[in-house]
Amino acid sequence: MEGRGVPPGPYRATKLWNEVTTSFRAGMPLRKHRQHFKKYGNCFTAGEAVDWLCDLLRNNSNFGPEVTRQQTIQLLRKFLKNHVIEDIKGRWGSENLDDNNQLFRFPATSPLKTLPRRHPELRKNNIENFTKDKDSVFKLRNLSRRTPKKHGLHFSQENAEKRNHEIIIEDQENSIDKREISQEDIEEVWRYIILIYLQTILGVPSLEELINPSQVIPQYIMYNMTNTSKHGVVVLQDKSDDLPHWVLSAMKCLANWPRSNDTNNPTYVGFERDVFRTIADYFLDLPEPLLTFEYYELFVNILGLLQPHLERVAINALQLCCLLLPPPNRRRLQLLMRMISRMSQNVDMPKLHDVMGTRSLMIHTFSRCVLCCAEEVDLDELLAARLVSFLMDHHQEILQVPSYLQTAVEKHLDYLKKGHVKNPGDGLFAPLPTYSYCKQISAQEFDEQKVSTSQAAIAELLENIIKNKSLPLKEKRRKLKQFQKEYPLIYQKRFPTTESEAALFGEKPTIKQPMLILRKPKFRSLRY
Repeated sequence: MEGRGVPPGPYRATKLWNEVTTSFRAGMPLRKHRQHFKKYGNCFTAGEAVDWLCDLLRNNSNFGPEVTRQQTIQLLRKFLKNHVIEDIKGRWGSENLDDNNQLFRFPATSPLKTLPRRHPELRKNNIENFTKDKDSVFKLRNLSRRTPKKHGLHFSQENAEKRNHEIIIEDQENSIDKREISQEDIEEVWRYIILIYLQTILGVPSLEELINPSQVIPQYIMYNMTNTSKHGVVVLQDKSDDLPHWVLSAMKCLANWPRSNDTNNPTYVGFERDVFRTIADYFLDLPEPLLTFEYYELFVNILGLLQPHLERVAINALQLCCLLLPPPNRRRLQLLMRMISRMSQNVDMPKLHDVMGTRSLMIHTFSRCVLCCAEEVDLDELLAARLVSFLMDHHQEILQVPSYLQTAVEKHLDYLKKGHVKNPGDGLFAPLPTYSYCKQISAQEFDEQKVSTSQAAIAELLENIIKNKSLPLKEKRRKLKQFQKEYPLIYQKRFPTTESEAALFGEKPTIKQPMLILRKPKFRSLRY
């Protein structure tokens, strides 16, 4: 199970649960076991289940190779609680499972969870509202010059003047009309542009199942784009929303260890563990995760793009999604990712845990305060750990400001200003810019095209390995062997016979020669 069977869409965590439980039920080896002088058939030990399930999760792109044995035990406990498995006496409902020789079996009932269905009227209303919002982007109101509305975010005077100069300034050629694009129009354009880019990057027919357009707050995007430090970190004008000074000092201490060690700081044994525990307590006590509850479905769906050949897609999608966050949340996320990334790469960092390494400890500690569902979801911990691991490795790209987005918005606003038609009494309208839209297809056709496109990309990856002349022969053999293990069908299609595979390396196929059967000579007796 490589995680390619769950398409983007709502309730993806529940669909992943169903996929994992189905794969576990179908693939977990069953055999006879003896316990307390009795034999039990078609069962398995808890330790065997941990081994098999841990390997399954590590080979699934939705969870990744960093799944720990302890996380696997936690998932098995949820299996027992939800009656995916039961002990040998038929008991379930508790989480009494450890990494030992206790016997378990599969019940006769189905472990699949039912997906909630949205009411057709609600779906229809959401589509109609989105259409109205989209249309309002292109309608420019016939209003006199006025000050933009305040939305609770305090922009600095310098940034406000810059934004007014770049965006709200009137076209000199049309100065006779004395009309301008309002602040509300600018905000709607920001909302529309970021949704269009996000839908294009994710390659989905619609975003309506992943995010409600009303959840996108343009003021947050504009603030996150313009109010940043020289390192790209959000700067808050209202300091009451910022991290407490003692948390910032503690994070700086560990991020720059040991260079940031002040002579005034205590030097007792275990000091760094106490500092880390202080930071962890602060983030774990936040009222909601940094990625917020309302964007849970959106980020969970991006987890299905976290594959080697789709890494760039995931980075670009996460870059846009993180711009939707409230500025205080984005600042906390930026500082947290910078700290844990530096700590996990710091060879001078003392051990912060007796068993876990620094990287595993960072992921285990902070995953639930980054991504979490408002309602308990059984795969929350594993999904959050996978996302935090990816953020740690690519946080510099993901959390930087995309310049192309600012350019796209400015060009769109300029188009609207220059392309308007004067129609007294009806206000100002601007024609739609030229966009290319794909023909709507069914969900089945979309899934088929998605699979064929993915297979074509994987086949192209195989060809790149084959044709790479700079790759040493030994390394090429290793990569091909790994590819054959991961994608056996695509590999077999490219190399249907051993001869075609051997031809790649200029060798003859290794065919075992039959051993010669030598008949033993018969020795006649010397006796007559």
